[in-house]
Amino acid sequence: MRRFLYPALYILLVVLTVVVYADGLRGTFLFDDFANLPALGATGPVHDADSFLRFVTSGSADPIGRPVALASFLLDARDWPASPLPFKRTNLVLHVLNGLLLALLLRRLGWAMRNGDTRLHPRYELAALLGAALWLLHPLFVSTTLYIVQREAMLPATFTLAGLLFWLQAREAFRQGNTSAGWLGALLGLGLCTVFATLSKANGALLPALALSIEWFFLKPIASPDIEWSAQGRRQYRIATLCLMALPSAVVGLYLLHAGWQGIAHGISGVRPWTLEQRLITEPRVLFEYLRLLWLPHPYTAGIFNDQFVASTSLRRPGTTLPALLGVLGLLAAACLMRRKAPAVALAIAFYFVGQSMESSTVALELYFEHRNYLPALLMFWPLALWLCGAPIATASRVAIDGERATLFGQRAKTIIALAILTGFAWMTYARADLWGNTRDQALLWAMLNPQSPRAQAYAAQEEMAGGHPDQAIKRLAPALERNPDQVQLALNLLAARCQLGSIDPASMQASIVALRTTRDTGNLLASWFGRGLDQNRTPACPQMNLEGIEALLEAAMSNPRLMETPGRRQDLYHLRGRIALERHQPAAALASFKLALDQQVTPNIALQQAALLGSSGYPVQALQHLDDYESVRSQEFVPAFGMARVHAWILRRQHYWDKELVRLRQTLRSDAQSRPSSIESA
Repeated sequence: MRRFLYPALYILLVVLTVVVYADGLRGTFLFDDFANLPALGATGPVHDADSFLRFVTSGSADPIGRPVALASFLLDARDWPASPLPFKRTNLVLHVLNGLLLALLLRRLGWAMRNGDTRLHPRYELAALLGAALWLLHPLFVSTTLYIVQREAMLPATFTLAGLLFWLQAREAFRQGNTSAGWLGALLGLGLCTVFATLSKANGALLPALALSIEWFFLKPIASPDIEWSAQGRRQYRIATLCLMALPSAVVGLYLLHAGWQGIAHGISGVRPWTLEQRLITEPRVLFEYLRLLWLPHPYTAGIFNDQFVASTSLRRPGTTLPALLGVLGLLAAACLMRRKAPAVALAIAFYFVGQSMESSTVALELYFEHRNYLPALLMFWPLALWLCGAPIATASRVAIDGERATLFGQRAKTIIALAILTGFAWMTYARADLWGNTRDQALLWAMLNPQSPRAQAYAAQEEMAGGHPDQAIKRLAPALERNPDQVQLALNLLAARCQLGSIDPASMQASIVALRTTRDTGNLLASWFGRGLDQNRTPACPQMNLEGIEALLEAAMSNPRLMETPGRRQDLYHLRGRIALERHQPAAALASFKLALDQQVTPNIALQQAALLGSSGYPVQALQHLDDYESVRSQEFVPAFGMARVHAWILRRQHYWDKELVRLRQTLRSDAQSRPSSIESA
């Protein structure tokens, strides 16, 4: 009977997970989805080897580019635009797979703890299932699973779990003296899986360090003197540990130290409103907020918004900074002290902090994101599961079997507690997933939960405008902009809301000008917004969004030193000035602005885009002249210094992609020029 019980429980867990997540599959794309997924169709559909290579090397989220994660999106679509449903469905399948892999890992760790005592086998089996279920059904991970682009956070967990399972198998082979099998498993687990995890997201490089934490905090303390190792196997095991765990972990550690030194000595990007020193003293507060959400979960949280999290400016401001820092140090010290008495607890603590060490330390990422807990929290609930299932948290040889000492009432109480926690987690996950399936309600709730977040307020206002309620958007945005006068996303959405009502008042226009003059670098936000405005200027939604209004706003942005100090933003703004000249039928002025934009950062993409704009506006002669200008400065073409961006540029050159596009565009423009020989500038 027991032979069928565990498979049935696993099937039940999978079904329950799918059921509680099902309503969330109705949701749509969000934020960073639009920054990553349109690359599916950027150079046409992904239909052959060349287009595949162009797509998987197009990532820019980190220097490595995350090509494995990008490749996984091809399971769901090969062109853009696409439906969000297949992407979300694959994410859910991956989440379930990770839960099953976690159960296998906990099962293997439980086998190690029982040291051959078969009486404990059922309890550790059940604890593995419960520990995986608590993680799989935890409501905090809804914002990872149903946020399509966060597959990039899920895949490193997949490869980490697979790598650890391979390593545990290799370790056993080394113990038995089968060194060939040991090295095969070690190379697959700590070699190949680390490569795939890292190519999914940079924190996958922590796999060797996570394996090392399992060795030092768990496997070493529980090792039984009765279990013998062959001399050759122990020697090869130590070499594998040094080469595949210690050295890669040291490399990652040195990289983080280097990033910290660079950030402190030379500063970080002006995009961030804090210094690296402030980030370092803020992250302990962030980690304790994560731990609060893990151990005291809520059905609704801040979600994907984090800009309201205030950075610490000193150890005393805010007052929780120093206690949080001391708390993190205390937990790490406790893990070291408990590694012999309670190795499962020590491992859960160490695994979590090692898993957070890249995204919560010296790399100048944004301060806070819920998805950063997905991998580090894998072992978080296993000690609780062990206790609830009556399995010893220390080794079986050092403690009495819980079942021999506990009363029937005590074990029943633990069973009730376990079922209550699982039921609570499942209900909260269901409620949160249902919210992710309703875009409007999601936006409004996030705005309510994040009243100080400009992003949350801007997003809710966009949904209100889309629903035909610009007046509600104005009521939301106006006070938010007063509190944050440099937040251009609030200002531009306020303009859009007033324009939807028919007219923009002078105060709102002036507030937008102030925001554009003082905002930090906003990435592609301005280029996107101004581009849409220019596309619609011939039939503007309100009189103020004509060319003169758009130009006044653009000039305000160009007077912002923070924007003009960045080559990419200068290029965007000069390019937009050229587009305004085109709308005024001034091709010479447009050509001059386009050339100035191109000079900021010579790339074939911007050159061909500008030439195409000139040609489609009826000025093929000027377009050909612009291509000639590009050819004359092509030797100065911007080449990324390192990383996947450099690989992508190399692939495009290798495929002669831009050369072919250039020839094709020239042919089209020459044909147009022959049919319009009098293409001259209008006065």
